[in-house]
Amino acid sequence: MKAKGLVHKYGDNVDTDVIIPARYLNSSDPKELASKCMIDIDEEFVNRVKEGDIMVANKNFGCGSSREHAPIAIKAAGISCVIAETFARIFYRNAINIGLPIIECVEAAQDIEAGDEVEIDFDSGIIHNITKGKEYKGQAFPPFMQEIINKEGLVNYINSK
Repeated sequence: MKAKGLVHKYGDNVDTDVIIPARYLNSSDPKELASKCMIDIDEEFVNRVKEGDIMVANKNFGCGSSREHAPIAIKAAGISCVIAETFARIFYRNAINIGLPIIECVEAAQDIEAGDEVEIDFDSGIIHNITKGKEYKGQAFPPFMQEIINKEGLVNYINSK
């Protein structure tokens, strides 16, 4: 499985309240959540993001509350993968549970810039920065996690068993 798209870049400690502010949590509709994704730190994100794009951030991405709304908003906005130096553990699990691929890779997170075109091979964990002609080795997903992502989330995975 692969993902390929243009990069939207963010810094350290991007918390779930910034990914989808609490004032928009009166809905659980993915499209509605996507329309407000990142609005407090990047008003133009929802206008720029295209299906398949990649989100890159630095340390502690997804910290804050444990709401699943944050990875749902990111995925529904069209992001095909999030790359970061580190993720908050609850965000990491929530992302996998809803079928949003995420990869930890310090070198990629530090070197990749907004607007770069990036391709990720989830089987190997290789991140290829097409714009810069560089490769980075991220953590490949174990087969069972790849299956959860391929099934679009944990519920679909369990239902398919």
